[in-house]
Amino acid sequence: MSGLFSRIKGLAAERAACDFLKGAGFCILEKNFRSRFGEIDIVAREGDTLVFVEVKARSSSGYGSAFEAVDRRKQQKILRTALFYISRNLLDDPYLRFDVISVNANGQCFHIPDAFGPEE
Repeated sequence: MSGLFSRIKGLAAERAACDFLKGAGFCILEKNFRSRFGEIDIVAREGDTLVFVEVKARSSSGYGSAFEAVDRRKQQKILRTALFYISRNLLDDPYLRFDVISVNANGQCFHIPDAFGPEE
């Protein structure tokens, strides 16, 4: 049952993050984009920049910050999935950015733009 609860919490956090990004002027292109390399929670566009967003739900800081949860291994999976997304959609040399959004128990979003990059 805890797996189902976690998934429901994750979906609510992703919905809150999408609403937050739309309010900030982002255009949401895809949600839960999956490939054999992994999953990207949100693919969005901000002006000329293609933004790949990892969403983390946090009910407390007891498990660390959202940024800490996106470790090197997770960053590599997101990067590989982003490169697959770009090639699949025939995007020619777009500006890229990798963001993290933490959503607390009240649905409040904390946005970390450019949280990591390909060279991390």
